[in-house]
Amino acid sequence: MEGAYNRVLSARQTVPHDTYVYFMDLLAKTVRYEIAGCSEKAYDYFSFSDARQVLPFSSDQELLEYIEEEHPDWEIKNGLVFFQKAKESAPCREIPSLQLINETPSYAGSWRELYEDNSYVCFMLLNSNSFVF
Repeated sequence: MEGAYNRVLSARQTVPHDTYVYFMDLLAKTVRYEIAGCSEKAYDYFSFSDARQVLPFSSDQELLEYIEEEHPDWEIKNGLVFFQKAKESAPCREIPSLQLINETPSYAGSWRELYEDNSYVCFMLLNSNSFVF
């Protein structure tokens, strides 16, 4: 794996002081969470070794613990990590684009009227000696 995520995960070894390690661990956890989320949306499964490489863990045991704690809905069978349970979700609804296109000009007109009406009220309130809220 190449890119910014890899550099973030490898930066833990070069922290300038030990106090940074805690924050780097939190950052690594966040990066792994993002990678896992993208992986389960993009793939049905990974081989166990690919999952260990993509979510960079140094041992199989670390990966197993991560899956048990963070993604208990993933299944491990025959050396593969299956994501399909994580992929199950409500189907996406279609966006009524033509209706939205037709109604947009009326929204703009309504907002303009609302702004003009309220700007007059605000002007009157600011110019009076009493404020009513």
